[in-house]
Amino acid sequence: MDGSRDIPKYPQHSRPRPDRLPRPVYVRMSDLPAGYSIGAHSHDWHQLIFAIEGTMTVTTKAGIWVVPPQRAVWVPPGVEHAVSHATFTRARHIYIDKNAPVDLPDRCTVLDVSPLLRELIRAATEIPIEYDEAGAEGRLIRVLLDQLKPPRDDNLHLPAPKDPRLARICEQLQANPSDNRTLDEWSRDCGASSRTLARLFQRETGMPFRDWRQKLRLLYALEKLAHHRPVTEVALDLGYENTSAFIAMFRKATGKTPGGYFR
Repeated sequence: MDGSRDIPKYPQHSRPRPDRLPRPVYVRMSDLPAGYSIGAHSHDWHQLIFAIEGTMTVTTKAGIWVVPPQRAVWVPPGVEHAVSHATFTRARHIYIDKNAPVDLPDRCTVLDVSPLLRELIRAATEIPIEYDEAGAEGRLIRVLLDQLKPPRDDNLHLPAPKDPRLARICEQLQANPSDNRTLDEWSRDCGASSRTLARLFQRETGMPFRDWRQKLRLLYALEKLAHHRPVTEVALDLGYENTSAFIAMFRKATGKTPGGYFR
């Protein structure tokens, strides 16, 4: 299945969503068409959502996470989340019992997926649903869980402010990331001074307004670049005056050029 290039017109799942976990870990494979989305929902267990191909966006009340290939998003039990797929996506869903021995945050976060973890996930898709916990299959699962490491950073997370004035600004920027209005200009529509808006942005998101907008553009860029859009086109779409400025931002945020990041 992983090697197939046939793109389905509708979702294809290897196993149904479970009502309960028959073992501490349950793995599903899904091929999902571009534009497919799953509305807000939660689980009684941990979930690791991994894209071996394509890009996913996970949205919660706390913000937005964009998950490009070779990354995965960690969703703890009880956290309401919605998932959308801007591109065709080959996803792997790892459901993990809430009492399993994992050392990860009780909040959503994006994890790096090492080559070893990727192969362990691939192998876990091939074992029976009711695998032998005391045998080789159980040992494989224990090694998989041991490879789930806390992230070094969470630069693929965009925090969501709760103040209704900031929320309105953020919603409009998400609809049009190329909007270059300053806080002085936004303040005329929000009934608050630019100083008040700046203070609220820092307090509610942990970053200045300019940095929040730049991160929004980075996340949108990841979606577009994963869909093989030209770098120059993406830069102009997101409000950058030239490609060099966009590449400089991307390199500062990720440590790599756009081409290097997806390689």
